[in-house]
Amino acid sequence: MEKKSRILIVGATGKLGFEIAKASLQASHPTYALVRDSAFSDPLKSLKLQSLSDSGATLLKGSLQDETSLIEAIKQVDVVICAVSLNKSSIRSSSLRLSNKLGVSRKAEIRHLVEAEGIPHTYICCNYFMSYLLPSIVQPGLKTPPRDKFTIFGNGNVKGVFMKESDVAAFTISAVDDPRTLNKAVHLRPQGNVYSMNELVELWESKIGKKLEKIYVPEEELLKKIKVCELSKDPYGLGRKSSQSYFSSCELRCTDAVKDIRSHAEFEIELLFGLEALGLNTDAKYVTVDVP
Repeated sequence: MEKKSRILIVGATGKLGFEIAKASLQASHPTYALVRDSAFSDPLKSLKLQSLSDSGATLLKGSLQDETSLIEAIKQVDVVICAVSLNKSSIRSSSLRLSNKLGVSRKAEIRHLVEAEGIPHTYICCNYFMSYLLPSIVQPGLKTPPRDKFTIFGNGNVKGVFMKESDVAAFTISAVDDPRTLNKAVHLRPQGNVYSMNELVELWESKIGKKLEKIYVPEEELLKKIKVCELSKDPYGLGRKSSQSYFSSCELRCTDAVKDIRSHAEFEIELLFGLEALGLNTDAKYVTVDVP
């Protein structure tokens, strides 16, 4: 039986990290999770950690900011998967140099630091998770799609990729021991998951049997809303009040990216630098946007 790589997951209590940890265990990889002390006292995170531990994961106390704990964790594994959001990740270049000396197989972290240190790596590239923005069809401030009118940012024709977290995790783990992914970017944009805002609205209209009013918001207007939303009682600038100004700002910024994400969904992949995920596993099962 082929030996499975030992995998360390940074960010295992997050949405994506937890799914990656589960996928790693399901694929019979010896699985480790780097966990902050504070996570054990958080009710939701502690439940996730208990579930992973019960399934066979090894929990290692430490963090990206604690260089000693990070290096000690890296010593125990073959592959490191970073599932920490960009605003939370802060690996220093010194940590990356030390990681390189320890022979880390993959380090999906800040690209220029990884590549400058010559660390073998694989980047898993995906635009959006289905649980974020898609439930409302990219309508900031809403949890479900509207039935009267839609706000469409930009011209609505630019396409984005929406993937379920568990599918991103499965593709990620399948790439771990595949030599074709070494030092390349693996792009997740399978058929049935690439849609523009106009196409998403049309799909929703077909399901409810009704044509809806569409209000198009130019880029300049959206950028103005982003600037004022954190200080406003109507943070979305769309006539909907909310106290969650931080999240409204994030949603609007993501919405701005949705209307201008052509480089992620519609481009030719240079085979020297990247691969289509489905090209690695043509039999892969995944959830599409238009679930029956």
